[in-house]
Amino acid sequence: MNLLPLVPLLPLLMLLALVLPGGRARIVDALWLAPLPALLIAPLAMGTSLVLHPGDIKITLLLDAPGALLLGGAALLWSAAGVFTRAQLGSGPPAQRFAAWWLLTQAGCLSVFIAGDLLSFYLAFAVVSLAAFGLVAHDGTPKARRAGGLYLLLAVVGEIALLLAFALLHGRAGIESVAIADVAPVLRTTPGGVVIALLLILGFGLKMGLMPLHVWLPIAHPAAPAPGSAVLSGAIIKAGVIGLIRFLPFDGVPAPDGALLAALGFATAYWGVAMGLTQRNPKTILAYSSVSQMGVVAATLGMGLLLGLEETPLHAAFYALHHMLAKGALFLGVGLALASGPAGRVLVLPLALLLALGFGGLPPTGGALAKAAVKPELGAGLAAMAAMLSAFGSTALMLHFVQRLRMAMGEAAQATPHWGLAGPWLVLALAALVLPWALYDVVTGKAPEGLWSIATIAPVLAGVAFALFWARIFQRVPEVPAGDVLVFAERGSPWRDAMARAVVGLEYATRPWPVAGIALMLLILAFYGLIGLGG
Repeated sequence: MNLLPLVPLLPLLMLLALVLPGGRARIVDALWLAPLPALLIAPLAMGTSLVLHPGDIKITLLLDAPGALLLGGAALLWSAAGVFTRAQLGSGPPAQRFAAWWLLTQAGCLSVFIAGDLLSFYLAFAVVSLAAFGLVAHDGTPKARRAGGLYLLLAVVGEIALLLAFALLHGRAGIESVAIADVAPVLRTTPGGVVIALLLILGFGLKMGLMPLHVWLPIAHPAAPAPGSAVLSGAIIKAGVIGLIRFLPFDGVPAPDGALLAALGFATAYWGVAMGLTQRNPKTILAYSSVSQMGVVAATLGMGLLLGLEETPLHAAFYALHHMLAKGALFLGVGLALASGPAGRVLVLPLALLLALGFGGLPPTGGALAKAAVKPELGAGLAAMAAMLSAFGSTALMLHFVQRLRMAMGEAAQATPHWGLAGPWLVLALAALVLPWALYDVVTGKAPEGLWSIATIAPVLAGVAFALFWARIFQRVPEVPAGDVLVFAERGSPWRDAMARAVVGLEYATRPWPVAGIALMLLILAFYGLIGLGG
């Protein structure tokens, strides 16, 4: 029996059960169970594929090594964050509404890692993109609604770009098949391949948060509850990563246009650091750190294209897996820290500091292994210098985060740490430290080398020194408003006013969004019904 159709099954069944009044509270209690089948399937079904024929539709599901890494990591994060959700939000009506969006988003998120054709990939990507609105806007405050409106606006822009790219891909391929493996080679052979590639980078880069499309992350993350932020930053943005891996031509032939993606990636990495260093809110700092780290992933993929490295997708997925676990843990850590105040310092701050230094590559953290895995792409020439500068910036930014988190804990009310909050934090933090060690030789085929070299240690030490200096002058540095490029223009400019009107208009338009959510749920259920018929 092929296990791949089971990946989204339990989240969808639990979503249906929410319709039953007697089962709603029980479903919230059991949110952590929903992704466990996907967690088990990730190692068991790696290397398998399945082609289904429901009627005249041909649906391809596959789980290659990059997809398995991201699927397993995402499932672990969704499960831990599900426990956190129950502990933080309870099981009342607000939590039940949140659970509906949660399960629908989760079904799309997990499905995108196994989608192997244009139809299933687009549907899964659309579900995870659009349903996540409910996680961002859950609190219902004006700030949350505006964040949700901006998120939805940009999500729709990304969907339009991908729809056009997919249509062009299939049209230029001139074949009946819609399997990604069959149509993606058109990027190499058609005169319009560059345009299609740019549309793909627009759609997937928007989800990843590549600049200047990153503005939704620092606005949405502070608005969402801690578990929502954890899956947004940890799992949902990886839909963009798997998209680039699936569609870009990593076939061993050097692609000069990979230099554009690499340059965009490094620019994003530096921009995220520069903007994040001015922030006061720990969650906003983490959001800008995610922008920076996704820039590094994009740079890795770009250099892999430029150098013609077939193993790049696996290296990039491994790097993204570490980010998924560590950043998901830190967002939960912020929620735990603010809920427990000074009483939670010993439980939160030491591990948070270790994870923070891991983003700069401090041995022997999982982050050091993540950076070692991408050395074939970023370990020589100008790329190596750019990567060292990024590691320096990441270290400084994440130490700034730890400092702001410590201050926020001091200002919060003291309370005994709740183990429903502390448990998920500890599980994910330890996973971020341990799992890279367990998987590194499987991914790279060799033991880690050079972890304690000067090239690895120097950027971390320089970042620590800069962070100490920054802590002394930080209060005199003006805070850049979250969303940066949206607010850099002077107030009253036509562009700014038009954007403001669009966001406000979208806010009003999304007031009836639960109705659209039900329609979206029915659409995905119908799709998986087709999969069942095709089996």
